[in-house]
Formats: sequence, C-alpha cells, structure tokens
Amino acid sequence: MSIATAYQPESHRLLTIEELPDAVGDSLGELIDGRFFPMPPTGWPHASIEARMTGKLQQYVDANPVGVVLSGEVGVIIRRDPDTLRGADLAFVSHDRLARASPSGYLDVAPELVVEIISPNDRWTEITAKLDDYFSIGVELVWILDPRRRRVSCYRSPTELELRGAGDTLTAEPMLPGLRLSVADLFGKAP
Repeated sequence: MSIATAYQPESHRLLTIEELPDAVGDSLGELIDGRFFPMPPTGWPHASIEARMTGKLQQYVDANPVGVVLSGEVGVIIRRDPDTLRGADLAFVSHDRLARASPSGYLDVAPELVVEIISPNDRWTEITAKLDDYFSIGVELVWILDPRRRRVSCYRSPTELELRGAGDTLTAEPMLPGLRLSVADLFGKAP
C-alpha cells in the first residue's frame, strides 16, 4: 500500500466517500482524510498469498458458518468529515456485525479480523497508520503477513504484537474458535 502522491480534484476540496467513484473511476487506492491516494496493482507473490489466505479462511467459514470472508481490497469506512476509506486485503466479519452493516457499498462496520500483506514498496509508517485506523473503529485482530521474512505480525492493539514464524500456527480466538493455520502453509514454497 505505498502511498506516493495524493490525487485531488481540480478544486482542491476534500472528497467524500460518496464522490470517490465518480472522481477516480476504476483507479485503485484509498481515501485518507478526504484525499485519494492511488495504489498500483499488487505483484504476483502478494496475490498468491492473498488467494491462499482467502481459501484457508473461506474453508474454515464454510465448515463453521460464523461470518463472512471478504477479500480484494474491500473498502472499510474508518471515519467521516474528512472521510477515510481503507482497502483491506482480507477481512472476516461475523454475522452479528454484518447484520448492522449497510446492505450495499463499502463496509460500514468494523470487521473482527483484518489481514494485510506487505508489498515490496510499502513503508512501515503507512502500515502503522493503517493499523491505528483499523483499531480506532473496533477491529479486534490484525495479521500483517510479510512475504520477504515469511512471518506474520499479530496485533490485538497498535502496541500489542506477537510474531509468528514458519514453525508457528495462527489462531484467532475467540472470533474463529478452533481455527489453526500453519504460517509456513500461508506463504507456500519459496520461489
């Protein structure tokens, strides 16, 4: 999610979430405090890990229907005035929370779990800003997958961190009871 330069309409006024599709079209990116920050498409290693993680979480949810798995830079509304809309690589939302969400559009409730995959051009300051935003709305757990180091940073708050490496297992209690994911399996075989 490297944020290079913000796009602003010619008027230099801040965008709202509702104006975003008309202002930027099909461009990928995030709206941060009313400014659109374009993001390039991900590379294949990122996409492969995202597909692998999505499949494993979806398999769990199919067997344990406790909520839904969302992937593909799902838009999560963080705040209004000025508007911030983050794109999560992957998220889990319980049926209880989803029942309070708008029936269409961007996700306006906090997912319980967010998964972000680090791309080569991501900056740590941008990642921590995104963590702060997620926890500010009630996200309970954020996994940051680092393909280069083949490890997962597990956050239960912006300051509560546990690292998991290739020999470790990820769990997401209490929201996903019994879920156990091998960190090594999430990254697959090294290229």
